[in-house]
Amino acid sequence: MKKTEMNQTSTGETITISRAEYEKFLGQEQKLLTQNERISHLENQVEVLMEALRLAQHKRFGASSEKSEETFMEQLSLLFNEAETFSDAAEKEDTSEEKAAGEKAHKRRKKHEYTLDNIPEGIPVERVEHRLEGEDLVCPQCGDAMVEIGKEVVRTLKMIPAQTIVREDIYYTYACRKCSEEADEGCETPIVKAPHEKNIIPGSFATPEAVAHIMHQKFVLGAPIYRQEQELNRQGISLSRQTMSNWILKASELYLAPVYEQLHAELVKRAVLHCDETTLQVLHEPGKKPQSDSYMWLYRTSGDTDRPIVMYEYQPGRGAKHPKAFLEDFNGYLHTDGYAGYHNLPDDITVVGCHAHLRRKFDEAVKSLPKGKVKGSSASQGLAYCNLLFEIEQGLADKSAEERYKERLEQAKPVLDAMFAWANVRTAAPKSALGKALHYLKEQWPYLTNYLKDGRLEISNNRAERSIKPFVICRKNFLFANTPKGATGSAVIFSLIQTAIENGLDPYRYLTWLMKSAKDADFADAETVQSLLPWNAPKECSTTARKE
Repeated sequence: MKKTEMNQTSTGETITISRAEYEKFLGQEQKLLTQNERISHLENQVEVLMEALRLAQHKRFGASSEKSEETFMEQLSLLFNEAETFSDAAEKEDTSEEKAAGEKAHKRRKKHEYTLDNIPEGIPVERVEHRLEGEDLVCPQCGDAMVEIGKEVVRTLKMIPAQTIVREDIYYTYACRKCSEEADEGCETPIVKAPHEKNIIPGSFATPEAVAHIMHQKFVLGAPIYRQEQELNRQGISLSRQTMSNWILKASELYLAPVYEQLHAELVKRAVLHCDETTLQVLHEPGKKPQSDSYMWLYRTSGDTDRPIVMYEYQPGRGAKHPKAFLEDFNGYLHTDGYAGYHNLPDDITVVGCHAHLRRKFDEAVKSLPKGKVKGSSASQGLAYCNLLFEIEQGLADKSAEERYKERLEQAKPVLDAMFAWANVRTAAPKSALGKALHYLKEQWPYLTNYLKDGRLEISNNRAERSIKPFVICRKNFLFANTPKGATGSAVIFSLIQTAIENGLDPYRYLTWLMKSAKDADFADAETVQSLLPWNAPKECSTTARKE
């Protein structure tokens, strides 16, 4: 049997053991190492699952706001030791505190903004006068007649449900009486009829007001067609959901689609756009199961224009080929989220990343931690960097694009550089919330810094998310589209409605005016289509306050 010598360094003795004993010792040591690795791996798994559980509980039971609980200066203390670096912010806080301390205890209560003092133009006012008559005017003290010395006006709000009116168009027929009397002599009696107005949908009894109302109920208020059918039936009007669906799709195809195409041509001329997408279920999509997802894509202008455009496009998939085709004539800056499909667009489109998505990931990382481990954690530090960038951006809101560009290079770029250097020395389990946030930061870094290139750009893609939200809310009500044609028609209607709202128009009045004006329009004439765009609508289509 072979012998193996082992040196024991602590005593200097030499111990001789057999080869079998030596191999057994190595096996036990390797087994112990494997167990420790397995225990460490399982502990990491448990921690990841606990993070996911805490985050799920917060999403279900906690506040949905992403507002940080720590004050702004407390967050900065996690990043910078030099308090004087942000002394301006501290001075503003101190000034506000001194002002608050010096104010009188009594404050005049602010008048509630929701009153009837400022009634919009066009709202009818019903006046009812309450006067005293007869014996009520006799003075109870001297018996003389009392005279009017003043009045008090009390305003209340009266609402009347939508009224349904049946319109009768009576077209008279005319004939020449003289020719009629002389008909026996071989003269034909001329007969003339009053010219018929063109129906908005040939062969139907629809009107622009009726179609606009159905569109407004479904695509603005989220009332599905079947609910509208039930409401009409309660009023004694028999109008099927199939008829209403045919009305809105036909009207969209005849009158709204040409305006939609013109909006598309206007959109791709802009220099800065936002893009997003969300799922939509289409039951009868060729080659796909009813349960599979299709997509509604959103494209819209940024805040650098006084003629905003919001456009939706239905597509059966989420591939990069869809935005590439829609934006074929576009070159400029495109705000997006972190979806990799946007990164395969042509080189003349510069993708701008979204810091709101990055901040949301660090916010989730903070919420996934136990309460005692939040302060001073890497997740809190990452969130503090994001908050600082948004704080800087808020201070530049009133600046011009040129000023904003210069200020960002002076203020935001050093913070971004420090943030990236900080992230490169941080490690976390890849599947943990912090690991996902750090991975997103490093992967999206070239796109997250692109907003520094132009003062017209924004730090986030929240503008697109706000615009896609109306569709998401309506989707919760009507759940799905029946056919691709219906989904395409919905995209056209949503586009015109949301663009009208962004331009300060009442969508019902705008749709009614558009269909009335387009009924006899020549859509081959570019100027005619231009005249139907939302910013060319008459004043009566406007709301009382323009949407900012």
